[in-house]
Amino acid sequence: MPRSARLDAPGTLHHVIGRGIEKRPIFLFDEDQNDFLSRLGLLAEEGCFKVYAWVLLSNHFHLLCKTGKVPLAHSMSRLLTGYVVRFNKRHNRNGHLFQNRYKSIVCQEDSYLMELVRYIHLNLIRARKVKELRELNRSPWSGHSALMGYQKREWQDTEYVLSYFGKGMRRRNYLNFIKDGLKMGRRPEFVGGGLIRSMGGWSEVLALRSKGKGVASDERILGDGEFVERVLEEWDEVGRANLRLTRDRKSLSWLAQAVCENWGVTMEELRSGSRRKVLLKAREEFSQVAVKGLGYSGAEVARYLGVTGSCVTRIVAGQQFSEEFKIRYQLGQVRSARTSPNLQILEGEWI
Repeated sequence: MPRSARLDAPGTLHHVIGRGIEKRPIFLFDEDQNDFLSRLGLLAEEGCFKVYAWVLLSNHFHLLCKTGKVPLAHSMSRLLTGYVVRFNKRHNRNGHLFQNRYKSIVCQEDSYLMELVRYIHLNLIRARKVKELRELNRSPWSGHSALMGYQKREWQDTEYVLSYFGKGMRRRNYLNFIKDGLKMGRRPEFVGGGLIRSMGGWSEVLALRSKGKGVASDERILGDGEFVERVLEEWDEVGRANLRLTRDRKSLSWLAQAVCENWGVTMEELRSGSRRKVLLKAREEFSQVAVKGLGYSGAEVARYLGVTGSCVTRIVAGQQFSEEFKIRYQLGQVRSARTSPNLQILEGEWI
């Protein structure tokens, strides 16, 4: 499947996650972790980004950072490429180390910065790499120890994080905040899909759906519906098109009625599973317009037609979305959902 365009701009808060290929270790010895941190620190000192939280586990890492003078993609390329080259030399290996490309999630700072700091730093306890907070306080493999003053990381912006906890006894207040997170477990809004992230879990999503309400969401964004809309409107050409579609698009029932009139079949026949040639053509047109013209997912179309998702996938992937369809159903020109980002990068600098 084609890659989604990344969202980025100067001053953007990102939760970055990188995993080892096939869940294999990316850190074998302390030397590996120290090398990774040296490279991360150098980028922070150069002003590429500000680092607020991080954790290194055996087969993945988490990083919470704010974009600086260069795009995140450029900084991460330097970090990961340099690390992999040295790692392969140290351990006499070849080939890829990380699984696909890293994941980056744009985050709503006011609502989520402190929650993400806590979530990221408690990973060592959740993964049972350390047993309790006393051990976490001194561990060199997360940014928590620098916030507690046990490890010296000049490149980590501890002052900004601690400023959220008042002027006096900031570290004690921060530690109490971390303690409160021990009983929270895995937070669904940090590990789920876009809508789950926006709403804070499936229960909230289902409650919203039962009321017939919709909220903007995107897999690349952690934030409420208004934040998601603002980010997409400002940064992402594809996101703007998708938002217009979800606000104004016609229903599948409307489309089915129009397709049936065009092909001279009934609604029941369209959804019957019959293999008559005219019905196959009608379902093909319905699927094409629903997915490529109106922005519905293949799963939604499959449920409506009563067919398998793979059936819709084959129909949509195997045919071009014709100008005739756009004219017939009076659809606006819809850009492909896999275009390149509209923020351009030239030699690693913002333009």
